[in-house]
Amino acid sequence: MSGTLYLVPTPIGNLDDISRRMADILGRVDFIAAEDTRVTVKLLNHLGIKKPMAIYHRHSTEASGRAILCRLQDGESCALVTDAGTPAISDPGEELVAQCAARGIPVCAVPGPCALVTALAVSGQPTGRFTFEGFLAMNKKNRRAHLDALRGEERTMIFYEAPHKLAATLQDLAEVFGPDRPLSLCRELTKLHEEIRRTTLGEAVGYYQENSPKGEFVLVVRGAEPQAEQEASLEDGLAQVDKLRGEGLSLRDAVRQAAKELGLSRNQLYDLAVGR
Repeated sequence: MSGTLYLVPTPIGNLDDISRRMADILGRVDFIAAEDTRVTVKLLNHLGIKKPMAIYHRHSTEASGRAILCRLQDGESCALVTDAGTPAISDPGEELVAQCAARGIPVCAVPGPCALVTALAVSGQPTGRFTFEGFLAMNKKNRRAHLDALRGEERTMIFYEAPHKLAATLQDLAEVFGPDRPLSLCRELTKLHEEIRRTTLGEAVGYYQENSPKGEFVLVVRGAEPQAEQEASLEDGLAQVDKLRGEGLSLRDAVRQAAKELGLSRNQLYDLAVGR
C-alpha cells in the first residue's frame, strides 16, 4: 500500500505560525522532502524534531522526484515543505503532486501560511475575485507579453517578486497598466520588519528609484475598471438582419431575432428594414 504525501506549509517569517497539526505531521512522517535542508532544519530544531530529509527543489525535480515516488510507493510517508509558505503553490511541488495523482498515491494538503493570501487580506484591494500570477519572467520580452495579456483583467492581480527584480517589474507594470493604478506592496510579511505600502504604480517606481528594495515582495495590483457595455444601434440591428436573412430567415423572423439579441425595438427595426 502506498504511503501518503503531505503538503505541509511552513511559516513565511514567524516560526510561531506553525500549527499543532503541522508539527504533528512533521514528527510522524518517515521522511521530509525539503527545498533547502539548511532552512528546514532550523524549523525542526525549533520544534524539537529529528527526521531524515531528502532534497526537492526546481533543479532536482526529475531525479529527486523519482526517488520520492519510489519511497512513497514502497509505503513510506513524506512531508513536502518549502523554505516558506505552502508547497505546490508557485513551486515545483506541483509536479510531484501531479505525479502522485497519476499513480494513485494519496496526497493530503494541510492548511497553513501562504504569502499570497496573507498579502491579499491586508492589501486594502478588492478580495472577492483575484488572479495569482506568481513570479514574472526574468526576460523583459516575456515579462511584457505576460503583462500585455492582463491589460483588461478586472480582478485583483497578485505577483511575487524578488528585490533585485522589483524596479524593472514596477516599471513594466506602470507602463502596461498606467502610473495611477492602485498597488499594495507587501514586504517581509509576518517578520519583524513587515511593511505594507499602499500607493500607485507610478509612485512606487519613483520611490524605489531612490530607495533600494530589501526583502521579498508580494505585489497586489488593482484590476482594470469594468468596461461599460456599448448599446447596439439600429444600424447594428440592420447589419444583423442582413446576416440572418443571408442564413435563410424571413425578414420578419430575422428582425425578431436581431431585436432580441441586441436589445432593440422590434417595431423600429422592422420599419427601418422595410423602408430601405
